[in-house]
Amino acid sequence: MTRRKRPERPDLGGLLGESARLLADTPSTPPQSCKVELLRPGLGQPRRTFHDASLSSLAQSIRVHGVLQPLLVRPVEEGFEIVAGERRWRAAQLAGLPEVPVLIREMTDQEARIAALTENLQRENLNVIDEVDAKLDLAAATLGLERDEARSRLIRLTKEPAGAEAAALEAAFAPVGESWASFAKNKLRVLGWPAAVVDALRTGLPLTLASIIAAAPPAHHASLIEQARQGASRTELRAQADRLSAPAKQDQAPAADQVARRLASRRFMAGLSAQERQAVERWLAKMPEVLKG
Repeated sequence: MTRRKRPERPDLGGLLGESARLLADTPSTPPQSCKVELLRPGLGQPRRTFHDASLSSLAQSIRVHGVLQPLLVRPVEEGFEIVAGERRWRAAQLAGLPEVPVLIREMTDQEARIAALTENLQRENLNVIDEVDAKLDLAAATLGLERDEARSRLIRLTKEPAGAEAAALEAAFAPVGESWASFAKNKLRVLGWPAAVVDALRTGLPLTLASIIAAAPPAHHASLIEQARQGASRTELRAQADRLSAPAKQDQAPAADQVARRLASRRFMAGLSAQERQAVERWLAKMPEVLKG
């Protein structure tokens, strides 16, 4: 069987430096106008959902003030791919603008991917799942690995944080406000949580509450999520999750009934040895008065 060839690892120093240059506030060339229909979303957009209310608010601002910050795009077949600014592009279309300002840059797929991820992680208010996906993609691009491989490598690197890979990750994560080690230890695990909890995170459930729910029995996730949405505090939610997770107390009535049936059974009593009968008599003598009738 032919062994799959590992993708060639990029020049991380040059790549990250180029991405930072492409995102600089003072571009080397002035922005140009581009028709909105010539633009298409890029592959590096970590946001999967664009809330209607937020887009409508931005569209209203654009109607009044225009698009204040140019989109970063790169030439592709039949138009341009958006590297940074898809939300502005969508809002501009809602506002009815025929054109938007753009900065056109020649970029490789790898450069565009890292630049888009970095820009969005810096500027967009992503939900937790989109943020985790984007940071895992950033780590994968930095290490030259597929997502699943990068996930395993990050976990391993937290136990041996020195070396070239760790240094490259530090450089890649520096602009996004969280270290790669903190991400790997505290957030990466959410990708393995049950679907119901992941969906709740995607729609705004705080990570601190989701972590409590994920540890509870799956049968109770829906009710706990609903309580969280109703405003339950972390302390209240943890108490409820602990109560649901605790083993159910066994009903004592069946055991008492079983003892009563055995004592009332002549066959059972007749089958006892003299020593066992004496033990039963001593036990009966210690019964509470309420049972002696």
